[in-house]
Amino acid sequence: MESTTNNVTDLIFVGLFQDPEVQRVCFVVFLLMYLATVVGNGLIVLTVNVSKSLHSPMYFFLSYLSLVEITYSSTVVPKFITDLLTKIKTISLEGCVAQIFFFHFFGVTEILLLVVMAYDRYVAICRPLHYMNIMSRQLCHILVAGSWLGGFFHSIIQILITIQLPFCGPNVIDHYFCDLQPLFKLACTDTFVEGVIVLANSGLIALCSFLILVSSYIIILFNLRNHSAEGRRKALSTCASHIMVVLLFFGPAIFLYMRPSSTFTEDKLVAVFYTVVTPMLNPIIYTLRNAEVKNAMRKLWSKKNSGME
Repeated sequence: MESTTNNVTDLIFVGLFQDPEVQRVCFVVFLLMYLATVVGNGLIVLTVNVSKSLHSPMYFFLSYLSLVEITYSSTVVPKFITDLLTKIKTISLEGCVAQIFFFHFFGVTEILLLVVMAYDRYVAICRPLHYMNIMSRQLCHILVAGSWLGGFFHSIIQILITIQLPFCGPNVIDHYFCDLQPLFKLACTDTFVEGVIVLANSGLIALCSFLILVSSYIIILFNLRNHSAEGRRKALSTCASHIMVVLLFFGPAIFLYMRPSSTFTEDKLVAVFYTVVTPMLNPIIYTLRNAEVKNAMRKLWSKKNSGME
């Protein structure tokens, strides 16, 4: 970044609400939600890694998804909730760029992991006899590493575009965290081309992944007709939780990135949903609908209690 083009060193967030009372209430609510996100997802990571009964590829991917949920939420929420208690909410330009990088990195990694999990369910339901041969330990590690790499390359592109922009005047971001569209509005140059590239990069990944996920679950549901009633019920239960998580994650993302930004008020409220609410709901959705995870957690808890006695 050249000093001649960047007179701006600090940026100021407008935040979510202006009323101090509302901000204090939000602080308590969002702090509790963030703690629930970290504890809930942390419990899944711990349970999958400690339990001998949860060693199938599905749980291997689920533990990584939960890990990504914690990191994804942590790029935005801690700063956001501490800002709720401060009058002037500032962030350095470097900090802002770093937040964009990690937010997009973990966000796209999560999208790719959801695609990987759909593929895992597809093989388990449509090719059950070949499942263990296809979903080998090695392939599972490659798929997870590929998800992280995909997120990394996506983010690098976003950042390379952003750091070339000159910031010389306004420094107030009409949001509660750094994202590309609000930041582009502050650049002292026309950002139409950059906006289109960024939109294509984020929007196309979200849209293509969403279409792959939808079509794979349609194929899975179609194939379930050949299964026994018990097998069908179990498979449907697992797929239902996956589909719920996919809809919760992709609904807001597609709403935000596949249209021109008009009013930031609704954008901010939608963003709250996928930065604060969805990461908290995922562990609830996966554990409540999954007897194996619940049993493993009970065993872990009883082992811990018997160890303390």
